[in-house]
Amino acid sequence: MDQYINIALPKGRLGDQVYDMFEKAGYPCPELKEPNRKLIFENEEAKVRYFWVKPSDVTVYVERGAADIGVAGKDILLEYVPDVYELLDIKVGKCRMCVAAPEGFSYDGIRTLRVATKFTRIARDFYAKKDRDIDIIHLNGSIEIAPILGLSDVIVDIVETGTTLRENHLSVVEEIVPITARLIANKSGYMFKQQKISELKDALAQVVR
Repeated sequence: MDQYINIALPKGRLGDQVYDMFEKAGYPCPELKEPNRKLIFENEEAKVRYFWVKPSDVTVYVERGAADIGVAGKDILLEYVPDVYELLDIKVGKCRMCVAAPEGFSYDGIRTLRVATKFTRIARDFYAKKDRDIDIIHLNGSIEIAPILGLSDVIVDIVETGTTLRENHLSVVEEIVPITARLIANKSGYMFKQQKISELKDALAQVVR
């Protein structure tokens, strides 16, 4: 039986931050930081195997068992609702899921509100709780331009610093949920490697604290 813990890391700045935390927790893999084109990195002594994937794909690798654990933003977990265990809030990648609108925007509450977003489930659930009639416009990039060009009334998107919104004369009108990165686990992988994964989670929790 493969006693390595297979770990899916999100590519990019968040992944670098997260790997540093794993390293401090006692699960290093120095080769991972070297300039190369490798995709999979192992540390035989620590019994960990890391691989980089697109941030939105981490949950797919974990849910389907290619990875035992991984790190994904709470936004991805809320949007795709993967069948995984959420083990730990690692408190990095902090941002907010918000509703933003052009400065001075007001809504009469009668007509259908047009909402541009790539987070359609999150937007739909948020407005369903308000019993508000909305028209979801799914976009994959440059969400901020939608209300400027009259495609939508508001947007639902991740806000980190708010600079992009301000530069486009938009502002946050409602905060939906705070977002941070979470350690997640495959359910069957967790069952078979529970002790090893729990040890890693506890060590990581110490780094978080």
